[in-house]
Amino acid sequence: MDWHLLGLSFITVFLSELGDKSQLAAIALSGRSQSRRAVFFGTAGALLLTSFLGALAGGAVAEFLPTRLLKAIAAVGFAILAARLLLFNGEASPDAE
Repeated sequence: MDWHLLGLSFITVFLSELGDKSQLAAIALSGRSQSRRAVFFGTAGALLLTSFLGALAGGAVAEFLPTRLLKAIAAVGFAILAARLLLFNGEASPDAE
């Protein structure tokens, strides 16, 4: 087991999930329900499954694409998302209604 990679993965995901939509959804669900344990196990299971699928997909894609190209694709994707957030800040278009 690569303990350094394990710790790095934990810290990266933990910090990125703080205040994320999934955490806000867990807060909302927990506030509305009587069983916080069910919300905890449901959200933890969902995060576990999505992380598992991400690790599988990353391993499969890394077989076909070089790491440098994969990082470039991810950077372009994040840049596009950032540009959309900056330029189209959620204002509804006049044709929306």
